[in-house]
Amino acid sequence: MPTISVVIPALDDADFLRTCLAALRNQSRPADEIIVVDNGSTDDTAAVARTAGVRLLYEALPGIFPATATGFDAATGDIIARLDTDSVPPRDWLERIEASLAALRSPAAVTGSAEFYGGNRVACWFGQHVYLGGYFLGMTVLLGHPPLFGSNFAMHRELWALTRDRAHRELKLVHDDLDFSMNLPAGSTVHFDRRLLVAVSARPFGNVAALAKRVKLAYYTLAINAKERSYRARRAEFRLGLQARDSASKYTSR
Repeated sequence: MPTISVVIPALDDADFLRTCLAALRNQSRPADEIIVVDNGSTDDTAAVARTAGVRLLYEALPGIFPATATGFDAATGDIIARLDTDSVPPRDWLERIEASLAALRSPAAVTGSAEFYGGNRVACWFGQHVYLGGYFLGMTVLLGHPPLFGSNFAMHRELWALTRDRAHRELKLVHDDLDFSMNLPAGSTVHFDRRLLVAVSARPFGNVAALAKRVKLAYYTLAINAKERSYRARRAEFRLGLQARDSASKYTSR
């Protein structure tokens, strides 16, 4: 039975974190390790983590990717799962992740979408169908495989080991999940599970400035990766890697 570590980067989100950790305590398949990475909070985020009895780490370099990478590096589980502080996973979240990754050859990841809460009906609909729907569709076309969604994904530990030095883990102004998705090694697998859902706060859609900030980060992430290597080359590399892995698998099974 594989062990599972859950990593949660956090910055001034004590109330959301409290709810997220309560949902993790209620899992049908408990986490073997929960890591909260405090990225310089001035509120009670650290105190909430300590009270919950989870593993608390600190990352001084600002940015969601530096904080996330610190958690991934420290994780001891065979599977590393990722949530945001405002994610509320259903009771079978880890159970479903374990089953999905058991069916995939390592290195692989599984990701899902979200249902939004805390906003009006229009904002929640926009978040789920336009923002996330557009993200999954557009990035799948661009990359040749589904992208990871930072509020709801998990991976074999080996996948992080193979990707950590390819991605821009030290940069503040990148979307960590998008950048990670763009730099996955050839031969890895990303499975999109429509039934793997979490609830996520609709706060990014509450005002234009918050949404504009996310769009800006996405543009920066796309631009910096395109400058290093074209997306056409990335798609071809990923596709050839999968073909080589499948061919090797067929050969060894004879």
